[in-house]
Amino acid sequence: MSLSNLPLSYCTNVHPGRTLAEIEQGLDRYTVKMAAGYGAPLAAGLWLAAPVVKELLAVDPKCSRFAEGLARRGLTCHTLNAFPYGDFHSPRVKEQVYKPSWAERQRLEFTVSAARVLARLLPPNVEGSISTSPLGFPGIDSYPEFFGHCEENLIAAAVLLQSIEEETGRTIRLAVEPEPCCWLDETPSAIDFFTNRLWPKAAERDCLAAVKKHVGLCLDVCHQAVAFEDMRQTVSAIDAAGIRINKIHITCAIELEHPAANAEGRRALAHYVEPRYLHQTKAYHSDGTILTALDLDRALADTRPEFSEAERWRVHFHVPVDAERLGPLKTTRADLREALKAVNGLSYAPHLEVETYTWEVLPNRPAVDLVEGLTREMTATRSLLAEIGQVG
Repeated sequence: MSLSNLPLSYCTNVHPGRTLAEIEQGLDRYTVKMAAGYGAPLAAGLWLAAPVVKELLAVDPKCSRFAEGLARRGLTCHTLNAFPYGDFHSPRVKEQVYKPSWAERQRLEFTVSAARVLARLLPPNVEGSISTSPLGFPGIDSYPEFFGHCEENLIAAAVLLQSIEEETGRTIRLAVEPEPCCWLDETPSAIDFFTNRLWPKAAERDCLAAVKKHVGLCLDVCHQAVAFEDMRQTVSAIDAAGIRINKIHITCAIELEHPAANAEGRRALAHYVEPRYLHQTKAYHSDGTILTALDLDRALADTRPEFSEAERWRVHFHVPVDAERLGPLKTTRADLREALKAVNGLSYAPHLEVETYTWEVLPNRPAVDLVEGLTREMTATRSLLAEIGQVG
């Protein structure tokens, strides 16, 4: 078995965190209360936006005091989310979440600074991981030199992470996170980028070993389920390519079966249309054809009849991982179970993190207590891991 025996993480990007004070308020208001209800060791998978990272590194004692504060609260941290660079809770995030791309120096500097923070937060003898963006978004970043710049910056990141390891003794691995409609979207595009672009460039720079050690993937199960990937095949293909899965996002997407005949399901899905986050939608036809819409909107089926004729839709909307159904809608929890089973067969243990950041925009949000909902998710995840063979 190779599921992680570290305390289970949940990603704190569900809480606003534009300043260090706001981060600590979220820990006290939500995380500590969750830990009490969860009844087991809990890790905070911290989302630290660029201004927070800068604040932590600006004055030397700040990072040490923050680490002491985590310990005082009974929390540990072994993974960060450095995908959203800025405000992840503004009224409209959508495609802005992919900025800056990995072609820009800002992304490199932010990520390495986050690694320097994590090196000071890690428990003894524990490796760290940092999830990051899928290079960029085609609608924003489309120019001939884009991939070359991404390669150069990821190689630079690996070299700097190696330097951090030599300085501190802390190994920190980057986890690039494919997402629908991005430059790295489905698993084959990620494998192709690593094996045919990033690794050959790193070999030319004589730093392939550092890149392979420090740069891998984050498998967000919601994202790959939206693409209708077979989770066992996905994990097997990544492993066969020699790419390390450094982090698993334990997540579920929405599924609508037989949209043409399922008026109730379509009405329910309409309530998930909201202005903050991007909800890429894919439609699967019985002949294997998959159609893509960049975002969920109320007119989707009416304006694109080929969508309503599909066998089923899947929507990039992270929903609570304890839910098999949401009224007339299904979730991809069965895919999550298969993904974790497949990961359990690896020769190493990726970090495990529950990431449902959409609680504020769920249709039933006013009726759901956030601490209660997150605690329920964590407890259900622990039970699921126990089913697969990991007690913790």
